[in-house]
Amino acid sequence: MKRIGVVGYSQNSIKSDAGAANEVELIMPVVHEVLAETNLTQSNIDFTCSGSCDYLQGAAFAFVEGLNAIQTYPPIKESHVEMDAAWALYESYLRILSGDAEIALIYGFGKSSPGNLDQIMSLQLDPYYVAPLWPDRVNLAGLQAQSMMQAGMLTREDMHAAVCASAHNAKNNPSAFKIDPPSLEEYLGSAMISSPLTKYDCAPISDGASAIIIASEDACKKYNLDPIWIEKIGHQVDSSNLGFRDLTLVKPVSDLMNKLDIDLNTIDIIETQAQFSHEVVLMSQIFKRTIQDINLSGGPLAGNVMMAAGLDTIGHTYKFLKSHQHSVALAHAVSGPCLQHNLLACLRSPA
Repeated sequence: MKRIGVVGYSQNSIKSDAGAANEVELIMPVVHEVLAETNLTQSNIDFTCSGSCDYLQGAAFAFVEGLNAIQTYPPIKESHVEMDAAWALYESYLRILSGDAEIALIYGFGKSSPGNLDQIMSLQLDPYYVAPLWPDRVNLAGLQAQSMMQAGMLTREDMHAAVCASAHNAKNNPSAFKIDPPSLEEYLGSAMISSPLTKYDCAPISDGASAIIIASEDACKKYNLDPIWIEKIGHQVDSSNLGFRDLTLVKPVSDLMNKLDIDLNTIDIIETQAQFSHEVVLMSQIFKRTIQDINLSGGPLAGNVMMAAGLDTIGHTYKFLKSHQHSVALAHAVSGPCLQHNLLACLRSPA
């Protein structure tokens, strides 16, 4: 099978409010940076794919405006996914695997600050049985956290530890929010948004963009690129009906690890798109790691750009592997409520 690797990654400094900066102004710097990192130009890119959400901008086909951040004339091969850009990377991976391209540029962007993210995220729910109830993302996450507590899988002390670990690990990521974690007393005394979740347990509203370039082995040799190989990648979705799911399990992740034959004993580092403290605890249990060993970048609790945070898990694993401190990494991206739709990518440094 054709080998494909990540050859460049760039992430904007995450902001709670990007102010007057529009989406093009968020995308353009990361695209320029990742092209500069790889010494490539737009003419070298065979395929471009983006991940974003038109509902954030409130207009149909709003993602097309983002293409103004890159050169589109002469006409380019381009695609878009209305979900996290981790899935745009997956589409690009398949394009290269099929021989339709050799080098692909992927970017994800989101500006959540102007709108109501809770209402927007509710639009992805089952349109017949769940969406009409208008549960927001925190309410649904609270249901999952309560389920874990009732099953004896979670305590508030565990959640506090996840919040503190994220704040500590965020020091490794210059793009992340730098957050002073609450003391245990302050945490336990804070008001709940949706029991048992407080403001500390929820990923912050974030604006930003990220970009990645992936390339085939032949392209890496031709342009003298230094890849981190994507050894395995796949995604799987659970039922949209919350009543059909055991919320204390993330069955797609377990199934994917079996399907992709991922041996956790060989993994040096794990980045997961856990957007709530209880999700960090749950994923640490699934991946058999301590809370402190998950998300060395700080993860979404230290900055959660909608439609780019999943791509960032792949980007951060790439960066950590490039530092030669680790050789094998696992990136996890998610879409949908209560960890419904999951993507896993196993990355490996060249031998």
